[in-house]
Amino acid sequence: MANKQSIILGIESSCDDTSIAILKGRKILSNFVANQEIHAEFGGVVPELASRAHQQNIIPVIEKSLKEANCTLLDIDAIAYTRGPGLLGSLLVGSSFAKGLSIGLNKPLVEVNHMKAHILAHFIEDNASTPKFPFLCLTVSGGHTQIVLVKSPLQMEVIGTTIDDAVGEAFDKAAKMMELPYPGGPLIDKYAKLGNPNAFPFKISNMKGYNYSFSGLKTGILYFLRKNKELNPNFIQENMNDICASVQHTIVATLLKKLEKAVTDFDIKEVAIAGGVSANSELRKQLKAKEEDGWTIHLPNFKYCTDNGAMIAMAGQFLFQNGSIGSLENPPNPRMKF
Repeated sequence: MANKQSIILGIESSCDDTSIAILKGRKILSNFVANQEIHAEFGGVVPELASRAHQQNIIPVIEKSLKEANCTLLDIDAIAYTRGPGLLGSLLVGSSFAKGLSIGLNKPLVEVNHMKAHILAHFIEDNASTPKFPFLCLTVSGGHTQIVLVKSPLQMEVIGTTIDDAVGEAFDKAAKMMELPYPGGPLIDKYAKLGNPNAFPFKISNMKGYNYSFSGLKTGILYFLRKNKELNPNFIQENMNDICASVQHTIVATLLKKLEKAVTDFDIKEVAIAGGVSANSELRKQLKAKEEDGWTIHLPNFKYCTDNGAMIAMAGQFLFQNGSIGSLENPPNPRMKF
């Protein structure tokens, strides 16, 4: 039976990180992540390699998580897992493991939407602050860019999204054009701190409503670099900091432009960010500056920005308390909708 102090086992395997966490109430007892460094040499995640690595990692990770939490599988009240969206092969490993545990332990199964879990990570106990409902959440990652109106833990509405590339993908592809290794987003952030954000102006897209587009920016960066390399083969190396600062400035400005519109239109100044790109220092800095305009900003703990089992456990806790129990019959859904 669900209670507010239920112990939830969270399993995340949507992409290339195998993560398992154990949560009691809203307190994380353990949260382990096994990263897959093998993808760096290919310049991106290779789905087949990712699913194989999940199979290798999932048992050691759950053993570490149980040990750290000082509990056994018998202590678990429910098993929450990422049903989607994500890579099908990766999701299959996590969902199969979760279902096996559910059958073997006779414990309830809870199906979690990966993107909603990123948002609900804000309610984990050790974050600096917790948003009040309703709030707006800018969810930014390698696969998604969304503005979400969050009315309650179980009532969310996507009011804006990217019509092409996700912001994390834009960062990584821009980095690849600059011959930086994968994942390139954190490297752009690193070099940008030493550069001039106004050195090279790039065009900010202007889509209808609250939607985004980053394909035009990618094309603009490509042509810009190609033109300048023809004039100076060492252009990128000699201007790396300024290029990174300019690219990052444009991406962050693009994100904030639509978020500002949503804040004004919905008259909601309670604002949060979530997803891997929410670790970006410039985005955090620009958002914190909005507190001068009366916004209340909620920035997630860095360890809850990228994919992790803790956010799945937290989302699972809300669903479990609501009586939302999953079915062994339901397959993984790589294109799972909000």
